[in-house]
Amino acid sequence: MAPKAAPAKKAVPVTKAAPVKRAAVATKAAPAKKAVPVTKAAPARTVAKATSVRAATSPRAGRSTVGSVKKAATASDPAPLTGGDAWSVGELAGVRAELEVQATALRGEIVDAEAQDAALKRDSGGEGTGDEADAGSKTFEREHEMSLANNSRDLLMQVERALSRLDGATYGRCENCGKPIPKARLQALPAATMCMACKRREERR
Repeated sequence: MAPKAAPAKKAVPVTKAAPVKRAAVATKAAPAKKAVPVTKAAPARTVAKATSVRAATSPRAGRSTVGSVKKAATASDPAPLTGGDAWSVGELAGVRAELEVQATALRGEIVDAEAQDAALKRDSGGEGTGDEADAGSKTFEREHEMSLANNSRDLLMQVERALSRLDGATYGRCENCGKPIPKARLQALPAATMCMACKRREERR
């Protein structure tokens, strides 16, 4: 019965690796080559454009900030006086005329005081002898004339400041705090450049 082993030879064709060849074909990475174009950085270019647009618009933002700073600077300018503190064109013209008269008078007082002081100085220097009472009297007169001249100079400076504030359209506001000076005070003292509160603080110093 041993010769019946012929069917075992039929098992040899099972070794055909046809399915293996199909697997080899499956290993071809042709689809992988198609995936390579996905690496195109087209979105990156659009991002760069967006950043350049932002960079280009940044100077405009800077200009707008400069404009806002200029607006803030102009907003700090004093507003015109209103209500009872406001001055008409005719009233300001009258104030200017009065201040100019005061300035002329004060300049004359300064010239007179300086002339008197020079005369007293000559008299005191020309006398070789004299009693002490006379010398003391002349010294007192000289000091008095110098005091008058200094006082007139201070008043003249104040009048000239008031005139300059008229030229600068800031007349009627305190030069220290910027608040309106009451009109009644300016009508009594046209050369006043400070409100009462600031003037008192200055005098206490």
